[in-house]
Amino acid sequence: MSAVETLDDHWVKPDPLSNPLSIERRFRARRFEHVRSLIEECLQQKERVEIVDLGGTEKYWLIAEDFLREQSGRVAITLVNNEPIDPPKSNIFTSLLGDACDPALFGDRRFDLVHSNSVIEHVGERERMAAFARNVRRMSDRYYVQTPNFWFPLEPHFRVVGFQWLPLPLRAMLMRQFNLGFFPRARTVEEAWNNVREIRLLDRRAVAELFPSAEIRIERVAGLAKSVMAIGRPAAG
Repeated sequence: MSAVETLDDHWVKPDPLSNPLSIERRFRARRFEHVRSLIEECLQQKERVEIVDLGGTEKYWLIAEDFLREQSGRVAITLVNNEPIDPPKSNIFTSLLGDACDPALFGDRRFDLVHSNSVIEHVGERERMAAFARNVRRMSDRYYVQTPNFWFPLEPHFRVVGFQWLPLPLRAMLMRQFNLGFFPRARTVEEAWNNVREIRLLDRRAVAELFPSAEIRIERVAGLAKSVMAIGRPAAG
């Protein structure tokens, strides 16, 4: 499936992660090694680890299927989404409707690990990103937040080189003309604008400002920074 396609009434949202041999699946599995390391640190200290995944799905965790099976009964994952998702099939998961930017989310509850993969770029303006980051830091000292890099040439949602660098009106116009990546051609001007405004990519500096105490790791492809990861750990001692 090409990055830019003409309108097709039978358009189907691409799902590269359904193919275990896809390059997207390999990238995600490689990044998950950071998450696995954080979970293993928790398991060394506790018999049971509670994880909250902001914006996550059960399908994402298939990349850790073998690992989670090995840790049966020791890992519990709460999925938080602002829209309904399919009910989890595994009893490892609990699904909850909620706004990951809401300062009242979970109240004073703490988790062993906060996880978020490619979500913060969807939450809205900078104020909501900051609220999202505060929630992550409030709910745990140990966290993993990943987001695509603004400066990587291929925009990962629309699958068009340099799409994120174009003026918003031009992006909206292209949305009215083509199926782009994970988005079908917009049927209305309003839909086109909503699609292009929904995603605000961050760069390394922006992630570091949102998570000032985190270790910032860069995922690279052919020497280029593809995504940015903020990894938090409890202070030593």
